[in-house]
Amino acid sequence: MGLMISSFVLVLAAIVSIFLGQLFTKISVSYISMIIGGIIAFTPFISGQIDNFNSEIFIGLVVAPLLFFEGQATRLNLVGKEIKHIIQTAVILVVLCLIIAGFGVWEIAGISLPLAFILAAISTPTDATAMESVTNGLKVPKKEGIFLKMESLFNDASGIILLNMTILWYVNGYINYGQTMIDFLISAVGGLVFGFLAAWVVVLFRQVLLRSSFNSLNAQNLLYLITPFVLYYLAEELHVSGIIAVVCAGLVHNAEAQRSKLLNAPQVHMGFDLVSMVTETLNSVVFIILGFMFVKIVGQEKFSSKSFIWLLIGVTIYMIGVLTRYIYGRLRLKFNNRSAWIFSLGGVHGAVTLALAYTLAEFHVNKADFNLVLMSESVLIILSLVVPTIAFRFILEKDVDDEDIASEMDEIRITMVHKAIAAVDKMYLPDNVKNSVIFDLMAQKQKTRTRDFVKQWLGVVQHPEFTGAEKELEMRAFMNALAKEREYLDMISQSEVKYQDYVFELYKEVLLAETLVIGPTISE
Repeated sequence: MGLMISSFVLVLAAIVSIFLGQLFTKISVSYISMIIGGIIAFTPFISGQIDNFNSEIFIGLVVAPLLFFEGQATRLNLVGKEIKHIIQTAVILVVLCLIIAGFGVWEIAGISLPLAFILAAISTPTDATAMESVTNGLKVPKKEGIFLKMESLFNDASGIILLNMTILWYVNGYINYGQTMIDFLISAVGGLVFGFLAAWVVVLFRQVLLRSSFNSLNAQNLLYLITPFVLYYLAEELHVSGIIAVVCAGLVHNAEAQRSKLLNAPQVHMGFDLVSMVTETLNSVVFIILGFMFVKIVGQEKFSSKSFIWLLIGVTIYMIGVLTRYIYGRLRLKFNNRSAWIFSLGGVHGAVTLALAYTLAEFHVNKADFNLVLMSESVLIILSLVVPTIAFRFILEKDVDDEDIASEMDEIRITMVHKAIAAVDKMYLPDNVKNSVIFDLMAQKQKTRTRDFVKQWLGVVQHPEFTGAEKELEMRAFMNALAKEREYLDMISQSEVKYQDYVFELYKEVLLAETLVIGPTISE
C-alpha cells in the first residue's frame, strides 16, 4: 500500500512539473521537477506519504525501463560501429576515473582508502537523461553526442561492478582482483548474452502473434511495456547485469521497429505514444526523487565545522572527474579543445549515482560513512547539473529560438487552416455540415475560445445527429480539406528547411486527424 501511495504522489508531482515545463519553456523540466521534489520534502503531510527510498525498486522500476527505451532509440549497427569507443569510455575511462578519484579523495579528505574508492565508484556512471536537462535549447555536436550517449548506456554496469568490489574491500579489508575480473566478465558478458537472447525470443513471440488470429493491440503493447521490468529482474536473478540486459534488449527492439512498422500501424503508433508518455513521466519522477532526497539528506545532517568534509569530497570528485575526462578526451579520443570540454562537462550524474549510494544501506557500512557518501554524492550530482548548464551556454550553439519557432509555426498553421477552409467553402454542403466542419478546422489553429466550444457542445446536445448522407458529406469535406493541408505542408517542408522537423510534426498531426474523421461513427 505504501508503494502504491508513493507512486501516486510521485506521478501526480510529475504531471504538475510537466505542465509547468510547458509554462516556463526557458527552464528545463528536470530543474522544475527537482524544485517540486524539494517542495514535497518540505511539506510534512505529503512527504510523510512517500516510503523510504529503496535503490533496488528504484533501479528496477524506473532506471531499467528508461535505459530500455533509450536503447530502443539507438540503432544496433551504431553500437557495432562504436564498440571501440564504448570500451574506451564505459570500461577504460571508468577504471581510470575510479583510480584517480579514489586516491585523490583519500589524499585530500583524509578518509580510509576503501571508503574513498567507494565514493569514486559511485561517481563513475553518467546519465543521458540528466545530460538532456543541461543542454535545453542548445545543439550538441553529433560526434560528441554519440560518445556521451554510448557511454551512459553501458557505464552503469561498470560502476555497479566496481562498487561491489570496493564494498568487499571496505568490509573484508582486502581486494580480490581475480574474483573481481571474473565477476566483471560474468556480469557484463552474461548480461549482454541474456539481454540479446531474451529480447530476441520476446520479439519473435510478438511477431508470431502479429501474424496470427491471437493478436491483440492492447495486449501486445502491454507485453512490450513490461519487457524491461521482467528482463531486468530475471537477469539479476541469474546474477548477470540487469542494466546491460535491458539496454541490449532495447537495441534488439529498435531493429524490430525498423522492419515491422507497417505490419500493424495502429499498434506501432500507439506503442510510440505509450513509450513517449512513460519516458516523460519517469524522467520527471527521477528528478523529483533527486530533489526530494537531496533536501531530506541535507535536513538530516547535523552541521558542524567538521561535517562539511562531504562538501570538500563532492567538489573534489567532480573536479577530478571533469579534468580526467578532459585529458582522456584530448589524448585518447583525439578530441579538439572544444569537443574535449563538451565531453568532459557532459558526464552528468543523476539517478543511477543516487541509487548506487543508497545500496550501501544493504551492506555493513557504518552510519557515519553512509551519511558521508550520501551527502558527497548529492553535491556531485548538483555540481554536475549546474556547472554544464552555465558553461554550455558559452560553449554550445543555440538551437532554433523557441519564440521564433512558435511565431513561424503559428503563421504556417493559420495559413494551412485557411487553405482547408477555402476548399470546404467551394464544396456544395448543407449549412449544418459546413458549419460543423469549419469549426473543427478552425480549432486546428488553437485559437478558438472556450465559450465557442460550449456553444458548439450545446448545439450537439440540442440538435439531432447527422443523417447517414450528412455524415458521408462531412467525411468527404474533411478529406478534401485535410488533403489541402498536407499539400501545403509538403511545399513548406521543402522551402523552410530549418523548421522542417516542426513542419513534419504538424504534418503528422494532420494525418492523425484524417484517421479520426474516417472512423466508425462516420461509416455507420
